[in-house]
This record gives sequence, C-alpha cells and structure tokens, in this order.
Amino acid sequence: MLKSKVAVQVISSGMLPEDTLMLGETHVKQWKIPQGQHILLKFGAFRHHVKIIPVARFDGLRMSHSLARHLGLSHGSSIRLQYKAGPAMLVLGPLIGVLVSRDYPLTPDKPFGSITMFCRELVDACTAQGAYVYFFTPNQIGASLNTVDGWIYSDGWKQAAMPVPDVVNNRLTTRKLENRPNVQHFLTEIKSKHQTTVFNEKFLDKTEVFEALKKDESLVRYLPESHLLRNLAMLKSMCGRYNSVFLKPVRGSLGKGIIRVVRADPSGYQAMYATAAGTRKQHYASLAKLFSTISAKMKTVRYQIQQGLQLIEIQKRPVDFRALVQKNAAGKWTITSIVARTAGTHHFVSNLARGGTLSTVAEAVARSNLQSGIGRRDASQRLQQAALQIARGVDEQIPAHFGELGIDLALDTSGRVWLLEVNSKPSKNDNTPLNENKIRPSVRMMIQYSRYLSGF
Repeated sequence: MLKSKVAVQVISSGMLPEDTLMLGETHVKQWKIPQGQHILLKFGAFRHHVKIIPVARFDGLRMSHSLARHLGLSHGSSIRLQYKAGPAMLVLGPLIGVLVSRDYPLTPDKPFGSITMFCRELVDACTAQGAYVYFFTPNQIGASLNTVDGWIYSDGWKQAAMPVPDVVNNRLTTRKLENRPNVQHFLTEIKSKHQTTVFNEKFLDKTEVFEALKKDESLVRYLPESHLLRNLAMLKSMCGRYNSVFLKPVRGSLGKGIIRVVRADPSGYQAMYATAAGTRKQHYASLAKLFSTISAKMKTVRYQIQQGLQLIEIQKRPVDFRALVQKNAAGKWTITSIVARTAGTHHFVSNLARGGTLSTVAEAVARSNLQSGIGRRDASQRLQQAALQIARGVDEQIPAHFGELGIDLALDTSGRVWLLEVNSKPSKNDNTPLNENKIRPSVRMMIQYSRYLSGF
C-alpha cells in the first residue's frame, strides 16, 4: 500500500465545494483513485463523501475552508494519506489525541502549565512525521462520541472541535480523573464505535504488578519478596527474614509516604519516613508499637511490604535506575533511555522531586560501591535486558494496553538486578535522557507507535 505525507492547502469555500478535494495527479494515478464519482474521506472518526480532482505538477492536498474546519486542519498542516481501493476510501492521519489532566484557557500561551513544552514538542514531532495531534481534558469530553473539543497548535494554541482520534494516549496524572465516569464511558465507547486504540489505559498498583509478574518464572529473579501488608504477623514475618523492609503506598508516586524499617541496636526498630524535607527517623520499642502507628493510616492507604535491598551507593547515597521502555514503529518494546538516579543528601529515595540527581549508568556504576568487576562491566546491558523482559511480562500478565512504561530498577552490591516499581504514566521530566536534541527520542517513539497502531 502506497503511503505518503502531503501539505494541506486551505482555500476559500467559494472557490472549492465542501465535497471536493484537489490532489496531486501522481497520487491519483498511482492509487487509481476514481475521478468524477464520490469516494469516502476518513480522518479519525470523521467521514465525508468527496470527489477528487487531480492537479498536474502538484503534490499537496487542497480543501475548502469549511471542510478544513470540520477536520480541525489548518493551512500548511502536514498529513499522511493512503487510499484503500476496496472500500474506495481516502484516509488521512494518523489523528492522535492526548488526554491530559487540565488546561488553563486564560493563559493561552501556556494552556497546559508545566507540560506545555512537552505538548509543543509533540506537535513539532507530529509535523515532522506527518501525523496530527490535539490535546483534551476530562472536562472537554462531552456527550458526543464523534467529536471532542480540544487544543491544536497553529501559529499559537487554539481550541477547536476535533474528530475523535485514531489513537488516544492517556496521560492523566491522577486516578481520580482517570476513574471519572465520563472518562471511562468515553474511552470504552470510542474503542467499540470507532476502533480507536487507547494506550497507557490505566495506572498500575504496586501489588498488582508484583503479583502479576510472579506468574512468569523468567521474571521471578528480579522480584524482591513483596506482599500487600495485611496485619502485624506479616510485618513480624518479613522483619524476621530481612535486615530491613520497605513499606510503600500501593498507589503512591514520587517516593511519597515510603517507610523504611530496620532493626535498631541494641533493641527495638527504627522507622525512616520519606518526607520532602528529608528522612524523619522514629524509634519504636517493638513492631507492635510501630504497627499500631501505621494501622491508623492503613484505613485509607494500602501498603506493600517489600524486602529491603542492599543497593549500591555513591558516598552513602542509594542509587537506582529509571528505564523508559516504549513500543516502536513495529509495535515491539525497546529501550529509549536508562538513567541513574542518586538520592539527595538525607534522603533514602532517589526521586528528583526529593533532591535526587541524574547521571549516566556508566558514571554511577563507576563511582559506586559495586563489588564485582564483572558486574560493573555489563551492568548497563543487564539493566536493559531486565527492563525489556519486565515490559513484556506486564503486557502478557496485565489485561490493559501500554505503549510506554517507566521501569525502576536497582543493583545490589553484588551486582544483582532487582525491580523496584513499574510506572504506567512516566513523567516527562524524570526520565529525560541527559543529552537532549530539540525533540526527544521518547516523543518521536510515541508518534511512531501511534502510526503503527493506526496503519500509517
């Protein structure tokens, strides 16, 4: 099937009827598009019967102003097209919708707050690849299952009524927004009505991930012992087996609310609480006293209890690794980047929001207390292998569609690779490769995968 990218020219509706398109003669001949009879034009959920007029020495696409308005396309847009002879259908696309948490219409130069630059980067990358992208929020989802009020970029950010897209990238940052009835209804209905593909469909809970991955024997070696914390007996059992354990909110992110429990000399236990200001320490005479403190929180927060690991450190600051794993133009998982994150002073979690610092894997491993020389040499390769295996495991074991995952890994001092967490909504700041071009590889990859999903 021939596919190509063309520039859109929008001309006055008085000069060209809404049901007529002008297309370069070469495309018309190569694709054997019938002339003088109506064919179907498709753009996302939009359908319209049009006649095609071939134009000599022209390789673009001309349409009337009124048709362009229905499509949400502006003059100069770059778009791919393909002709399907069976249904006599000219398909434009791919049309990508990015579902974001909120917008700020009163600041039209920065309508998405801190992620506006990321959104603009997506627009530029789509222009380069001949895709078309718009952005919308849960508040912009209305009763229609054919159109969405969204934001496009055309000499500045503008709001426009857009067709429901071929592909939706769910970038909602809270479960509360994601679980809103109008959001869930919309996503379910457009999948069945328009065969729209939605990726990164949902947030992942920590216990859900570990329980699912345990079913894959090839992944068990990466999994520290983890359970949903249910009672004092489980806390005692885990603290009896390991020198330290971590209590992590099942639905937490950015290192919030993590508690590290270690046996204290000469007696009792010390709990270290991760806070924005640093680590707060508290001593408990017994695990029963510690449990009674957190059991009040357990009424509203579920905790995962996890085996403590002897992570590699740089100057007594723990190091972990964030792998950004994405599906590529062939629909296969690939490593986009892996960066090392070293915890800030007085912190035991490495998140950048908590003062952590980024470095390359090689730099971090070279400066760390990793004991094995062999482990140092191939650390990067083993981290990559683990990240890819874990991403495939998530695909196989969890019934939802993911196109990118942030996978947090660790090395212990003997060089063994461990999984810490899988994040289905990786931040566009936290996993940034260190040497940047204007358009990040992660952004290009997201569009390539969208093209794969939509057949472009």
